Amino acid sequence: MSSTRHASHGFAFTQDQFRQIVEDTLAEARRLGASDAGAEVSEGMGLSVSVRKGELENVERNRDKSLGVSVYLGQRRGNASTSDFSPAAIRQTVQAAYDIARFTAEDPAAGLPEADDLATPAEAARNLDLFHPWDIDAAAAAAVAHSCEDAALAVSRHITNSEGAGVSAQQAHFWAGNTRGFRGGYASSRHYVSVSPIASRSTRPGGRSVDMQRDAWYTSMRDASELADPEEVGRYAARRALARLGSRRVPTGEVPVLFEAPVAAGLVGSFVGAVSGGSLYRKASFLVDSLGRPALAEHLDLDEDPHQPKGKGSAPFDDEGVRTRARRVVEGGVVQGYFLSSYSARKLGMRTTGHAGGSQNLTLTSRLTLPGDDLEAMLRKLHRGLFVTELMGQGVNMVTGDYSRGAAGFWVERGRIVHPVHEVTIAGNLKEMLRDIVAVGADTYTQGSKTLGSVLVSRLKLAGS
Repeated sequence: MSSTRHASHGFAFTQDQFRQIVEDTLAEARRLGASDAGAEVSEGMGLSVSVRKGELENVERNRDKSLGVSVYLGQRRGNASTSDFSPAAIRQTVQAAYDIARFTAEDPAAGLPEADDLATPAEAARNLDLFHPWDIDAAAAAAVAHSCEDAALAVSRHITNSEGAGVSAQQAHFWAGNTRGFRGGYASSRHYVSVSPIASRSTRPGGRSVDMQRDAWYTSMRDASELADPEEVGRYAARRALARLGSRRVPTGEVPVLFEAPVAAGLVGSFVGAVSGGSLYRKASFLVDSLGRPALAEHLDLDEDPHQPKGKGSAPFDDEGVRTRARRVVEGGVVQGYFLSSYSARKLGMRTTGHAGGSQNLTLTSRLTLPGDDLEAMLRKLHRGLFVTELMGQGVNMVTGDYSRGAAGFWVERGRIVHPVHEVTIAGNLKEMLRDIVAVGADTYTQGSKTLGSVLVSRLKLAGS
């Protein structure tokens, strides 16, 4: 991105100004006697608008900026940050980080990444097409939100209320550098449209008892031109809410469970958390020492592509400036790699994988999936059991893998949806659940930076009526 382009899209600072701030910060750290230092300067701005039942509720504009610096005195580290970019404030911030490092205990794992792990200038400058500012004002954003909510309310007389619709347009840019030679930065954007309609109907004559259900849907992209049509988002959210009317509990038992693709992304997220550095070196994971061992069903592969154009998890380098690489994380169910920063890698006696800041564009696939394995086909594979479309609660123990979540969705008999389900709990152990995945659908959906289809787990405990 050119400096002028940054400035022309509402940013207060150009990339050239950010470069100079980083150079001044590192120079000050060297002057004080730091053995190493790193700095990052960033700026973000955006607009968020929400409406409810035809009325404008909120208009929020956000603008923030920050300079963060890490100073190393051997294996002692200090951090400080400021939102003031004046020369005096930069000097004070570096001094604060230096003073913290002076009085911090030595940590053998502390330090910048090794120089040969850092992205080269060419690698750092890789253009991943992440910056697409949305030139929209509050009135236009409100109009988009209104059209989304209006479309939801128009679907049926049973869509009687709404928790509102929202539109957000966000953009940011940064520049980072360290004393081992790394320099890099880029601009990025992310936008969304969302709505949450409420469906209701009387369950007794005279409206003495009302069945009320809500659901939601959204569209999120780096490029606003690629957002789904707001009216279609509204209509789909309304259909989802209507489908939940008449929800009831089902008997307790052990049944197969089909996770809708957006919900199934949480299973991949739990796996990533379990094979990430912090969990591994603290022994706070149900997948400790899993490298080279089976952790998923043997027909499953998990691939990572940090260089996907416009990808929500795309990055040419991680938060420490380490180069990112495409790789196969799981092959045939067997773990091929962890997610490590330079710190967690040193704690484990390993090498950074370029994951300070988390995973990047993961895709879960099954070698058994056929092109025609859409949701209807997956329901037929489920045959009789629970199709989960929403999970509630945080009942996942990452140390033991024990899993217990509130769930809502649909009961399926002979491969067909019979009725909606609510107020049930599904329980199992993630270590077993990941090995018990019997199918992944071709109904692929990208939730955040994870792409996969619906996921069928052979058996889970269901606590119902």
